[in-house]
Amino acid sequence: MIYALCDFELLTSYKITLAQYLNILSHYNVAYIQYRDKVNPIESQRNNISFLKNNTIIPIIINDKIELLEYADGLHLGQEDIQSLKESLSIEDTRLLFKLLRKKYPNKLFGISTHNELEILEANKLDLTYIGLGAYRKTSTKDVSNILGDNISYLAKISKHPVGAIGGVKIDDKIDYITYNVIGSDLLKNEN
Repeated sequence: MIYALCDFELLTSYKITLAQYLNILSHYNVAYIQYRDKVNPIESQRNNISFLKNNTIIPIIINDKIELLEYADGLHLGQEDIQSLKESLSIEDTRLLFKLLRKKYPNKLFGISTHNELEILEANKLDLTYIGLGAYRKTSTKDVSNILGDNISYLAKISKHPVGAIGGVKIDDKIDYITYNVIGSDLLKNEN
């Protein structure tokens, strides 16, 4: 199953609109769409999330921006984002952070990025919908130093949550103990 990364900057570089992107996704079995936008103001991001929600039944997960959570179906946080959010809320315990999020948003999807056994074991204590695990292999869209390769299957096996393989994952990759192939640029490669 595919967990589609909708990176606005990447779509722009490929000259693909959000409507075209949704058309591309219609050819695949997509569980989630993660909207990532590091270039537009919040208002534009909110409008883009609304467009996606109004034009697909696939749940929309916002990347990093908790202030947009009420407009989306869920939130995905990286390790740095979790730390930053804990600091801004004066919370030391990650479990407390996710208990508060779950209490405020009981029906939302929550996921975090993990990169090693320790982070997975910590994630096992959290009320999450899934975890992302990687990087599986090198990718041209993000600078990653921790490449898991075939070790990803062992690590995925210890997660109590469904696992999405992240980082350089291809549509047709078959990885043991992985629920979702988290795909960004590989969805777009045949569209230009």
